[in-house]
Amino acid sequence: MYNLLCVRTKATILLTCLRLVDFTTQPVMVFLLDFNAQLNKLLDVSHAVDNLWPGVQIQQVVCKRLLDHTVVYNHFCDKKSKPKEKRRSCNTEPCSPTWWTGGWSECSRSCNGGLRTREVLCKRRISVTEEKILDDSACSSHRPSLTEPCNNHSCPPEWLALDWSECTPSCGPGYRHRVVLCKSGESGDILSESRCPKHGRPTSRVRCNLKRCPPPQWIVGPWGECSAKCGLGQEMRLVQCLTHTGQPSNECLDHQRPAAMQQCRSKCDFNLPIKCKDVNTVAYCPLVLRFKFCSRPYFRQMCCKTCQGH
Repeated sequence: MYNLLCVRTKATILLTCLRLVDFTTQPVMVFLLDFNAQLNKLLDVSHAVDNLWPGVQIQQVVCKRLLDHTVVYNHFCDKKSKPKEKRRSCNTEPCSPTWWTGGWSECSRSCNGGLRTREVLCKRRISVTEEKILDDSACSSHRPSLTEPCNNHSCPPEWLALDWSECTPSCGPGYRHRVVLCKSGESGDILSESRCPKHGRPTSRVRCNLKRCPPPQWIVGPWGECSAKCGLGQEMRLVQCLTHTGQPSNECLDHQRPAAMQQCRSKCDFNLPIKCKDVNTVAYCPLVLRFKFCSRPYFRQMCCKTCQGH
């Protein structure tokens, strides 16, 4: 069973007739009975969309329940009589300049106190999407800090690796070396290596190879004195196969070996008296004299003193 109820709305002088459900015979429609209220077009001016210059205010239209004036879903009201939403400007005065701060940078140190920085600018809002950077003097409030301390905790002991040495030797496979120390993270003093973590110790030696070494070669010494004081004789010199570091080697080619002995000639000076004496290593000079061998040049030279006068 349905009853008819007519009420006067606030916005018009027309009577809007609403059907009411008889809740004694239709208990399941109690919800509708409670919400079929007076058609009330509530014109409510909202807050400004943005409190920055210039802003916009929107006039909202809602459907309200007659009994307690609470807002209900729009489909309970007549769509044909719903007013259009209205807008108007607000906060038309230019915005005051304000400080803008960027994000903090990474800390300059991981421990023992560092600094991090950020950008601080004085800006004025021109529109919702546009800002203008001004001189710092345009902002009247105290400027935010540009820097702040960070990572103030003490550093643990750490390894300190000095510069690498030159590659040794200068050619062929070799090594570079460097000194690795354990130092205090706070004072920088040198500590025992046991104070630093073993797994993080830098290497102190690496392989290197600057260039290929030259092959071993024959090295000759100076010629010795000629064996003859007068006329033809022999002179000798030292011939060795050496590496580039001066170490003996057997890798030199035999057909390239220089001569170790050669013939020589000493100039004879007949004006100088020749000292006549027997060669010490010869013990047979008395026999040379006894068997009359002094006439022979070789024996006369070897046993000069013994053969003298014979």
